[in-house]
Amino acid sequence: MAAAHELLTGIALLAVGIIYGTDVFCALVQRSALGRVDDETLTKVMGFVHLYGDKRLSVPGALSVVATVLTAITAVPTGNTTAIVAGIAAVLLMACWFGIYLRVSVPVNKQLTEAAESGYTPADARALQEKWDSVINWRAGLQCLTLAALFVGGAAG
Repeated sequence: MAAAHELLTGIALLAVGIIYGTDVFCALVQRSALGRVDDETLTKVMGFVHLYGDKRLSVPGALSVVATVLTAITAVPTGNTTAIVAGIAAVLLMACWFGIYLRVSVPVNKQLTEAAESGYTPADARALQEKWDSVINWRAGLQCLTLAALFVGGAAG
């Protein structure tokens, strides 16, 4: 079971790393760049970014959740307390991230995607983006902590 734990930890680290990198980019670069464009451009760019992001990042996103949960499960038979606690922490952190993503990010993604595909600019486009931006630091922070927990658990196991 130790080999399965190590393999799943590696997969989880890679998958979480993809999502973490995306969220960090959004927090550090995208938010500032979007503040310099008009609402029509914001709607088109972010609508299509979400269209492709939600499709193409769904695989590493789902893999990050599944692999993190399986990493925690496979830590139990190792009997290594550090690996078990780190695995549980990673799952809880991932659950928090996923909750924020579902409650805040997904609804905004859908609205901006629909607007971009339809060719209109919602009157609240800037407010929608500000709502999305309001959680990106939390999302990036939670992903960072998830990576740290996975690393600790993998190193201990």
